[in-house]
Amino acid sequence: MDEMSSASQLAQIVLARLARGQAVEVDGLGVFYPDAERGVRFEPRSAQIFLAYVKEDQAAVERLYDALEAEGFSPWMDARKLLPGQNWPRAIETAIETSDFFVACFSTNSVDKKGGFPAEIRYALDCARHMPLDEIFVIPVRLDACRVPRAIQREIQYIDLFPAWECGLHRLIAMIRHRRPAA
Repeated sequence: MDEMSSASQLAQIVLARLARGQAVEVDGLGVFYPDAERGVRFEPRSAQIFLAYVKEDQAAVERLYDALEAEGFSPWMDARKLLPGQNWPRAIETAIETSDFFVACFSTNSVDKKGGFPAEIRYALDCARHMPLDEIFVIPVRLDACRVPRAIQREIQYIDLFPAWECGLHRLIAMIRHRRPAA
């Protein structure tokens, strides 16, 4: 199949969904919305934010996901974005690589965990090494009064989402809005 027929097929799919009144999100690009006056309205993607966490903290991180989404950002968490049958290790790496920010959610549940959570943090730190020194990518947040690993604490300032959730959330949102890379 050549590029032109692929583009034509994609356009037909987008137009069909818009005709049914459905929005169409194109990862990394933005969202097309049906618009009664203009036919179609496009909103470029907002800051993409990868949320790293352990399963025991899923409810708290879903609360964070919802708050970030309500502020107009595009959060990414495996429980909400991975599709059945998807190669999840590759999908997670791609999501980290294409995100503007990586939010590591630390808690007493996560600090001594082995497996996916620390692997995601190591991968994000590796990605950050390829960025300018003053660019913010990894943002540690504490969900409770846990210790932040020394390797992170030594170089990166963290944000507390406790005991005042709204205060910590406001600080996180303000930083993301201020430091978001130009699209």
